[in-house]
Amino acid sequence: MPDSTFEITLEKLTYGGEAMGRLPDGRAVFVPFGLPNEIVKIKLTQEKQNFARGEILEIIKSSPERIQPKCIHFTQCGGCHYQHLTYKKQLIAKTDILKDQLQRIGKIEKPPVQAMIPSPNQWNYRNHIQFHLTNKGELGFINSKGNSAFAIEECHLPESSIGSFWKELQFESNTNVDRVSLRNGDENDLMLILESESPETPELEVEADVSVIHVYENHPVVIAGQEHTFIKILDKDFKVSAQSFFQVNTHMAEKMVEHLLNQLPVSLSTCLLDIYCGVGLFSKFFANKYKKIIGIESSPSACDDFVYNLDEFENIDLYEGSAEEILPKLEGQITNLTHVIVDPPRAGIEKHALDAIVNIKPQIIAYVSCDPSTLARDAARLIKAGYQLKNVTPFDLFPQTYHIESISIFTVPQV
Repeated sequence: MPDSTFEITLEKLTYGGEAMGRLPDGRAVFVPFGLPNEIVKIKLTQEKQNFARGEILEIIKSSPERIQPKCIHFTQCGGCHYQHLTYKKQLIAKTDILKDQLQRIGKIEKPPVQAMIPSPNQWNYRNHIQFHLTNKGELGFINSKGNSAFAIEECHLPESSIGSFWKELQFESNTNVDRVSLRNGDENDLMLILESESPETPELEVEADVSVIHVYENHPVVIAGQEHTFIKILDKDFKVSAQSFFQVNTHMAEKMVEHLLNQLPVSLSTCLLDIYCGVGLFSKFFANKYKKIIGIESSPSACDDFVYNLDEFENIDLYEGSAEEILPKLEGQITNLTHVIVDPPRAGIEKHALDAIVNIKPQIIAYVSCDPSTLARDAARLIKAGYQLKNVTPFDLFPQTYHIESISIFTVPQV
């Protein structure tokens, strides 16, 4: 078997939390936890025809930008990727990666990417965190190789109330619980969510004043407290149920809302289409600024929360279903729609949904993305359809990780 160890120089950080270098045969090789300009000895873990992946065995020459990680689990845990880099450098690196994705995948020559909006909190920013259990019933995370869960002693990402509570949780070995989530609401109102493939309700003794929900096959069973919590964004409360998605960085969600309020030229004579609207985070702030809000959401739980959160408004229509199913049916019905907010999952906008958006001909599209590669793909499609990419503003919702949130504004060129 040929030698699979090499000494290489790392060139740049790439999307996914890895650093890229070159093998002697010219192939790109991607390794986690490295930094540009470092000379490292690596062992290959995966080989393809055009690229390879490896792991660092030794750092021969360290980057002057490398710092001491805060967490003892860094490199073992798959949750953080950039703890060895100062926060200022993290922001620059992510902004460069976003530009690179738009250039390489979207074929946008000079993408109008703005400076990244930093998170007020570099640590303890997550209002929601998910654990996996080890065979011994210990709370842990999936390791950096992605093949097993390991027990943790510390984590510096969740908000302080979650951080002080999770260590009190104890489960029996080989319990039927697959995942354990904690969500923090207003006034540190904690919600404990237990997910399993068994209908049998887990036995759990909790002395603290927290809500406990067991979720089996998308059916929530309340063991204690309420099936939902409330999270305040700016001056508005949002009901968020156990199974509903909500932005995990509360302060940055506020900054995103403020950005959209500044970017969209609202008008009471037009309508807003909020696609993948979730529990109504954006709709609630725009409901009194547009003639009509039309929401589309596939999650039944999020739809229920949306109805509750926007109950005070009369100008709201909500369609429950997938965007690719609902949007084509709306094409001929929407005559005065001019603005769209679209906040898809990591897979981006499904092709039929994007085609329907183009056919509706909105004057402005605000694309909220959590994956720069699928954003780049969809941006290329929108530009080909005649839209102009006005600006892209990245928001650092996930410090210490490679994840990049952004809001892109697309407009129809004035004839």
